[in-house]
Amino acid sequence: MSNSFEQISLKPGFMKHNGGVMFRNISVNDYEFKSVINENHLNAAGITHGGYLAALIDAGAGTAVHRNSQAAQCVTISLDLKYIGASKLGDEIIGHVKILKKTKTLVFMFCELKCNDKTIASASGVWKILKIKS
Repeated sequence: MSNSFEQISLKPGFMKHNGGVMFRNISVNDYEFKSVINENHLNAAGITHGGYLAALIDAGAGTAVHRNSQAAQCVTISLDLKYIGASKLGDEIIGHVKILKKTKTLVFMFCELKCNDKTIASASGVWKILKIKS
């Protein structure tokens, strides 16, 4: 597995429009993603908007689930977020994803977002593995 970050926001869409997401595999059940906070990620208080952090976690954790599921298409069933701290313009946000359990149709994960080695958000989620018929 590659340990260097790669840009995963290659196709036009929401996350590419918002600056993209860098991603890397750590092990079979551990993954990391990162993003740098731009001006358009800020709320009126001048800190990173919670909606952007939620989208970042959904994209990063979703990619981890996708890769852990042998590249099967997966969709988010639930995503429970806890906002713990703040980040600001120019900060690098790093997400750590741990796949907790995988069944034939579901994947359970935990994610922690850090900025300057401090936890700013955590999330647990469940993804559905889709069985696409050709």
